[in-house]
Amino acid sequence: MSETKTTFCRICENQCGLVVTVDNNQITHVEPDTEHVASKGFACIKGLSIEKMRTTPDRLTTPLKKTATGFEPISWKQALSEIGEKIRQLRGDHGDESVGAYFGNPISFSPLMPIFWTAFTQGLNTHKTYNTGSLDCNNKFLVSQHLYGSPMALTFPDVDKLNCLIMIGANPAISKMSFINLPDPVRRLQAVEQRGGKVFNINPRRTETAKAVGEQVFIRPDTDVFMLLGFLHEVLAREAVDRQRIDAHMTGFDQLQSLCAEWAPERQAEVTGISASALRELVDAYLKADGAALYASTGINQGSNGTLAFWLLEVINAVTGNLDRSGGSLMGLGIFDYGKATKDADKDAFHSRIGNTRNFLGALPAALMADEILAPGEDQVRAMFVLSGNPLLTATNSDKLAKALEQLELLVSIDIVRNETAEYADYILPGTHFTERPDIPFSFVSLSGLSPQPWYQYTDRLVTPPGECRDELWIMQQLAKVCDAPFFGSNALQTLINTGEALGKLPLIGQRLTPMPERLLGLISRMGKQGGLRTLRKHPHGKSLPIIEGNSYLGRRVLTDDGKVHLAPPTFIELAERRLERSFEKAKQEQKQFRLITKRERFSHNSWTHNDTAFVKGKRQTNYLYLHPDDAERLGCHDGSMVEVKTAVGSVTLPAALSDDMMPGSVALPHGWGHQQASGLSVASKTRGVNANILASDRHDEIEPLSGMAQFTGFAVELKVLAEGSAVAVN
Repeated sequence: MSETKTTFCRICENQCGLVVTVDNNQITHVEPDTEHVASKGFACIKGLSIEKMRTTPDRLTTPLKKTATGFEPISWKQALSEIGEKIRQLRGDHGDESVGAYFGNPISFSPLMPIFWTAFTQGLNTHKTYNTGSLDCNNKFLVSQHLYGSPMALTFPDVDKLNCLIMIGANPAISKMSFINLPDPVRRLQAVEQRGGKVFNINPRRTETAKAVGEQVFIRPDTDVFMLLGFLHEVLAREAVDRQRIDAHMTGFDQLQSLCAEWAPERQAEVTGISASALRELVDAYLKADGAALYASTGINQGSNGTLAFWLLEVINAVTGNLDRSGGSLMGLGIFDYGKATKDADKDAFHSRIGNTRNFLGALPAALMADEILAPGEDQVRAMFVLSGNPLLTATNSDKLAKALEQLELLVSIDIVRNETAEYADYILPGTHFTERPDIPFSFVSLSGLSPQPWYQYTDRLVTPPGECRDELWIMQQLAKVCDAPFFGSNALQTLINTGEALGKLPLIGQRLTPMPERLLGLISRMGKQGGLRTLRKHPHGKSLPIIEGNSYLGRRVLTDDGKVHLAPPTFIELAERRLERSFEKAKQEQKQFRLITKRERFSHNSWTHNDTAFVKGKRQTNYLYLHPDDAERLGCHDGSMVEVKTAVGSVTLPAALSDDMMPGSVALPHGWGHQQASGLSVASKTRGVNANILASDRHDEIEPLSGMAQFTGFAVELKVLAEGSAVAVN
């Protein structure tokens, strides 16, 4: 008998509402929820294809153990017993730091998961933890920590009310938007223009967004920080600042003048490709608008100066009076003050033995993972847990990381398919698809409130997991027991959890007990004054929350010790003095070299979606190197020509695609490909795409020193156009 249920997607930050038909534990139909309070009938092609991902023929349904003849099914009891025995042995022989853990992207959209992963890793008493933050967004948390007093005090552009939006390194039409919940982003950006406002897309490529809305402004890859310095210089030169707000609510303003004194629009034009007059026109539009915001996404985050660039962006929004202004840049506020709750999240400092690199928010840079495994010595990582991640494709220097994973004495992967990383695992434990577990929206939505139209929702699980798949919370609970790793290092808490589990198995009592995930989600909801699960089930299309208004943050919710926004943190001033001139000279020296950017595609999402035949059919069986026709002519390159792309770290070869959407001198390479060795992915392994991250460096001295982020975009590459019988080298 079929049943219609409502839920929300957990593929990206949009969390679009969905209406799902379920029949015999199968999802038979998915459509957008036209009554959803936030997404209002919008959903993307990936969200509507969730059942294909859930029921792929490659879905894991039982624990697997690697043997001499391949992976063999085993029982949960055997898997947990053997994993626990090995972990206890390694910790006893080599210490707690011999065990590492990596937390991946897909499951991070379920708020309970990072909490329990932290509980498990703290029980292991290891600092060798890694996550995706150092791959794409730590710079934003770092800037928030220093300016606003908490890494989770996060701002977002008030898109539905502003009259000027300048987007840097973003492509909402394909990637949606990051650090903001904005379903149907193109329509809402077009509404800015319809009310007389302006939208600018600053990017080395004319994106799908720029074709649909706003003006395109080309910029040379990885020069955003200089454009923003020129922007701030022009704002200060015009004295176009809100002195009253600055004096009342901010510190460090006077230091900004000296910071950008030498960065007139003419100087930034030397490397950015944005003329001085074009930059001044951008400043004009921003300052004249009745409400404006600068916004940046991964195009800035993953560059060599992501922290400095995002700091300058936030400073411009603040000093011009657009911070904490309706129609400007608002400070998020979820069902409770998550910024306040996480104020001390970076208090536990630990330095890696690789380059003495400091951790951030409890995690080391993912770029150090291979060296932590390969470099012999005290605290060498010998075992790894990987939860819902594929660092072999998503982290830097993939070839080196493959050698590292092969060297481990134990690798445990928790996932729903056998991806590239799991190919190296000794044990694979089958987890759940998001439709198979209860949930509340992603923490940026529910806890941080990064949305012009805040909302909240609870969803029950839609279907039960197949075979012997288990909820990841249960898996972590069992691993904690067998590895002698009590949650948060607390034996008392672990005993309480174990007791609850034991009571749940009793015939009469167990039927009356609410399962732990639902209990915890209900607790979070009640703490946030949203009522319990029974109340939330009365809102199947979500529940609208109060709109965040301007003048609700400054002087009220700033979490620094003095209650003011710190415009010029000494750490950032020192970083700018150390890096800016050197980076500027490098940009000038590389002006005649190609610089590479990555890009996302409509039918891809990181590394997960290439195992669906519908997403990789025809010309979509590979990624391409996109370059401008003028560059192609100079190189003797045509559509489909095979091109080798090379850096000091590695090289890849793939077909070229000519596009006048590219800025001359820039090339684009979609990421998330390179599945040929993934024998557990029957469709993806037959695709021909290459892994862009083979080109990205993992050297500790090339990691951004404060955020721990590696550079994935904007670096120089050498191209070889491969002709029949010969290879022509071109710089």
